[in-house]
Amino acid sequence: MTAPATPTTPLERVVVDRYTDIVGPSNEMLGPVKDGGRIEFLTVPGCWGPMITPAIRSGHEVTLPVRVQGAKAGDAVALHVERVEQVSRATTSGTHTGWDGRYLSDPFVAGICPTCRDAGRHFLYPDTYLDGLGESAVRCRTCHSEVIPFHMVEGYTMVFDDTKTLGVTVTPERAQEIGRDGRAWVGLTEHSRQHPIVALAKADLVGVMTRCRISVGNLGSIPAIDLPSSHNCGDFGAFLVGAEHEFAVTEEQLELRTDVHMDVDSVREGSIVIVPAKVDGAGIYAGDVHAMIGDGEVAVHTTDIGARVVVRVEVIKGLALDGPVLLPPAEDLPFLARPFTAEEVARGRALADANRTRLEGPVLPVQVLGSGAFINAAVDNGVTRAAALLGMTTDEVKNRATISGAVEIGRLPGFVQINLLAPRARLERLGIGHLVEAQYGRPAGW
Repeated sequence: MTAPATPTTPLERVVVDRYTDIVGPSNEMLGPVKDGGRIEFLTVPGCWGPMITPAIRSGHEVTLPVRVQGAKAGDAVALHVERVEQVSRATTSGTHTGWDGRYLSDPFVAGICPTCRDAGRHFLYPDTYLDGLGESAVRCRTCHSEVIPFHMVEGYTMVFDDTKTLGVTVTPERAQEIGRDGRAWVGLTEHSRQHPIVALAKADLVGVMTRCRISVGNLGSIPAIDLPSSHNCGDFGAFLVGAEHEFAVTEEQLELRTDVHMDVDSVREGSIVIVPAKVDGAGIYAGDVHAMIGDGEVAVHTTDIGARVVVRVEVIKGLALDGPVLLPPAEDLPFLARPFTAEEVARGRALADANRTRLEGPVLPVQVLGSGAFINAAVDNGVTRAAALLGMTTDEVKNRATISGAVEIGRLPGFVQINLLAPRARLERLGIGHLVEAQYGRPAGW
């Protein structure tokens, strides 16, 4: 860890290797980091490992947040993603169902030991240990019963090459060898509490090869209410509404989220994520890095890995956001949302002139992220956010996203990217014009 700092001595660089399951105002915040400084996150796998560790009150184990110098509630913070380096040499993942009788309302949040409950002992968030391999290996430390709250229906163990650019799923025999030395293969750090998911030794898919493209599933600011980190979003967060455990919220309280759990594959090296500060200091945290993720994450889970993530922070004063705005690498933009070339602008101007019309002026790409309990709700949320941000009606956003943008699905059941080409003048008024131009260049030919 870096040396301790007081609020009056912000640091150029803060290194984070401590973790939490709950994010919000109750968090210890490290730092502060200077406006313009860097945060280096040493992340551990976000989903399956924590999911089989009932003492972790979330489907994720994410880093402690870092306070940003000068960031106040109502501001925004731009996160320039400079480095994302994979640490894990192997991982296990697959589809899931909850294990009936081993959780309250939500297996991601409130795992229990039914044997301890029946015996009248403390049964919520049981402390556990591993005894062997497979789902039966997760045992309650008090009564030694099997307490894993999830069943991996069909899964795989994947190894990665030295360059971390290819992965291959392995045989059951090799999966068992990896599982016996799980913490080393996964790359868990000293302060991580999760069980290594490779201990399940799943191998239903064998010999499947795939490409790696590392992205960060959780990156942003803490919400204005304490939430399980996996549920700091509108889709998984919907499971908290009316739940029977201690993290139950109302629909109004869920609006205090910051939508950090994005699972958007474009949140990768070279991207810029602009996030709301909903508490003073913003509280920037990271986790849930993936070796690869297909749009929609249709299996609900993908290849969770440990990683080193370096971001540079930049405070945007007075930019009140509801959720994240993403400026992905240019090659990740949908075809219709890419910046125009000078030649296209010349032809467009000629076409407009011939039809007694004037072009509206330079436009640049922007992605506004939205989430909801299901895809249509997520689109509505993203469109509403884009309209409020850009000073447009929701119908104008819908039209622009249809003819000069796109809606991309980050994750099922409900996380989307609303792409559109927005007038540069509006982006400049928001104080982010320089970020968009740094990412995509000055508009050509206008």
